[in-house]
Amino acid sequence: MNELMAVRSLTMLPVVTLGGDAVAHVKDTLLDGTAGHVTGFTVTGRGLLSGPLRHSLPWPAVYALGPDAVMVRDERALLGLPLSAVRGDALRGRLLGARVVTEEGEPVGTVLDVLVEGGSSGRVAAFRLAARRELVRGSRHHRHRAYLPRAEALSVSGRTLVVPAHATAYVADDLTGFVSRAGTLHDRARSAPR
Repeated sequence: MNELMAVRSLTMLPVVTLGGDAVAHVKDTLLDGTAGHVTGFTVTGRGLLSGPLRHSLPWPAVYALGPDAVMVRDERALLGLPLSAVRGDALRGRLLGARVVTEEGEPVGTVLDVLVEGGSSGRVAAFRLAARRELVRGSRHHRHRAYLPRAEALSVSGRTLVVPAHATAYVADDLTGFVSRAGTLHDRARSAPR
């Protein structure tokens, strides 16, 4: 698994060309919750007082995503799009604050952040939740923060994320435990009959 990065931490990352030129900063991360990947970014200008640009950065134009920058081949990666279209995509991809329930309707929690894989995959790997107390038995944290892997069957309906009931067995209250459990879930999904 590539390095995991929280979507909230991507805001204001510089967008840098392979030649080392900073061409923009990330404003919002656009996600396709159903498909489980980053679709792109809205961007702002480079200066402190710069406003939003009338450009977006689609995921296919991203060379690599890292903790310090979003890399693109050159400035042509930024596409001129109507600002209304970019805002519409941002609203459709909004997962932060969404309710999470199992396919049986059992409440799981609320999405606090989305963890994506770095590098060139842009895959959504997990959700950081404000989880129900029962899901994080033995948690050392009084706020019941937990990580839930993005399960193989996932749907987004409005502001609600629906996950398979068995995915809650892989909830962990720390990132180390999550990575271990997510690997088990991934192995289970690969070995399941199709």
